[in-house]
Amino acid sequence: MSTNIEGKVILITGGRGGIGAEVAARLASEGASVVVADLAGAVPLAPLPGDMLSVDCDITDATACDRAAQLAIDHFGHLDGLVNCAGVSKPHDSLTLPPQDWARMVDVQLNGAFYIAQACAKRMTQAGGGIIFITSTNAEAAFPRRAPYCAAKAGVAMLTKVLAIEWASLGIRVNAVGPAYVATEMTQRNIAAGNVNEDQIKARIPLGRLARPTDIAGAISFLLGADASFITGHSLYVDGGWLAYGYF
Repeated sequence: MSTNIEGKVILITGGRGGIGAEVAARLASEGASVVVADLAGAVPLAPLPGDMLSVDCDITDATACDRAAQLAIDHFGHLDGLVNCAGVSKPHDSLTLPPQDWARMVDVQLNGAFYIAQACAKRMTQAGGGIIFITSTNAEAAFPRRAPYCAAKAGVAMLTKVLAIEWASLGIRVNAVGPAYVATEMTQRNIAAGNVNEDQIKARIPLGRLARPTDIAGAISFLLGADASFITGHSLYVDGGWLAYGYF
């Protein structure tokens, strides 16, 4: 399968760790130039092949998103894609959920997704491009103690459809990748904190394991590439069969 992303410039939010770091490494290995955007103070990303630009960006700040997208243009001369991997996870029961926790989750997961997509799309209007959001199986399946996370991810899934139909005439394709549990540092922290039972999760997934960051990066590479040139407005669930499995 050919992705044909060599020479493309892709901005990756949350790109200094977890899924984002794996995506940056995958796309760079396929010949893309990557702009890694993450919070100031995030762990620096290891050197990647090819040309790479690292910028500080809090995606809840629309001005910071605009600055990051413009820095990509200033450095490379063009911008061809966005992968929004920035996210947070903080399970909490809904009855006592502090309003600031709700607001923070929605701000990062949903508002920030729109701000960075808008900033990048404004700079893709001449030649088109590809935008990938990271959603979750929680856009479709409700989990307890995750009301703001599930609501925000469902919002991103609908945002994907709306932007896809609005921006199709500009040559911009918008899709989402929705993982089940991925073996990242964030997941390991939730396992250690008792928020996630790893054995139960594995038993619930027909393929019998957590997703690997490489699984997600492969799906993103496909959706950004030429073989997906007629795919837009879709959420691709990389979940090991989680959503299909309805037997208990």
